[in-house]
Amino acid sequence: MKQKIYLDNAATTQVDERVVLSMLPYHSEEYGNASSLHSFGTHAKEILDRSRRKLASFIGAEPNEIVFTSGGTEANNLALKGIAFANRSKGNHLIVSAIEHDCVLNVCKWLETQGFYITYLPVDNTGVVDVDELKKYINSKTILVSIMHANNEIGTLEPIAEIGQICKSYNVPFHSDACQSFGKIPIKVNEAGLDLLTINSHKIYGPKGVGALYVRKGVNIIPLLHGGGQESGIRSTTENLPGIVGFVNAAELCIEGMKIESSTLLRLRKNLTDFLFDNFDNVYINGSIDDKLPGLLNFSFHGLEGETMRLLLLLDEKGIAVSAGSACSSNDKTHNASHVLQAIGLNQFEARGSIRVSFGRYSTEKDLEKFKVALTESINSLTSIFSYKSSY
Repeated sequence: MKQKIYLDNAATTQVDERVVLSMLPYHSEEYGNASSLHSFGTHAKEILDRSRRKLASFIGAEPNEIVFTSGGTEANNLALKGIAFANRSKGNHLIVSAIEHDCVLNVCKWLETQGFYITYLPVDNTGVVDVDELKKYINSKTILVSIMHANNEIGTLEPIAEIGQICKSYNVPFHSDACQSFGKIPIKVNEAGLDLLTINSHKIYGPKGVGALYVRKGVNIIPLLHGGGQESGIRSTTENLPGIVGFVNAAELCIEGMKIESSTLLRLRKNLTDFLFDNFDNVYINGSIDDKLPGLLNFSFHGLEGETMRLLLLLDEKGIAVSAGSACSSNDKTHNASHVLQAIGLNQFEARGSIRVSFGRYSTEKDLEKFKVALTESINSLTSIFSYKSSY
């Protein structure tokens, strides 16, 4: 049987076996509803409260500032819509970056139909937000600034602490989507000046379908879901206790092993970067080469952008799983070019032709060596006009 190599950890991650084990009792033995008053429920509530305290400690928050959600998309929707409609009497202006995740950009498009005005901040050719543009557009009608911590396609890190200072000086709430960065690089809400923060589980070796939104105490936000008043009335629905336990356990494992894992991921990324530049004349890196997530590399080949889908299929036939960008954008039936790559200056043709490799906890040097061979063989089979510095 062909061995499969998974190098698409920015899309989702394998659930850590330790996380699976931590969840099992809450599927079968400790199955109470945390809102029930009997002992089954009160014990579930104790587990929920303990999980909330632990997760809050990882980002320097208070337990009552954590709202558990079904994942990053819901948390981002809650942040933007919840703030927008709760503060409509103060203003109707929101600021986001041009390279936000689709769930943020699509919320913004919808908010525009509801009478809100959105400013989309440009980024430079590495994907970093222009803070001077933020200073230019933030004003008395601005009710929210939302800038992601790390981009999901190119891995670029944004200067959120600097952005947080600017927002604080204008008394404007600041939200960041940290689904890609949480558990991989340190983030503390007070140090970064954050009022809202989105995090999720399935990017950090936890289960799918669970995440959280940090909401600073005193921030005015209204719920998307109305019902029994769970999660301090901000997110009504019976809490997914097995998922929450798994999420928090996954986060704890990431926090504890962050330095070692980051070092390993950086080594793999540098190895791949060096290989690409040493062996292919026309390769180029999309986004920053250094100031980015440790395990993510997005690259393209001049002259082969139109062959990306074929290249991905050839790699998949060889048992290698990589991606052409955001996993979520693959649901776009119009096959539009990446908005992220266009924002950093690539044309529409180039923006359809990138490869994203994202290493994770279970990636090895052996996996990388097999990927190098598979990539070289696949490119050789695609075209005879492509030139190499050397054969591999």
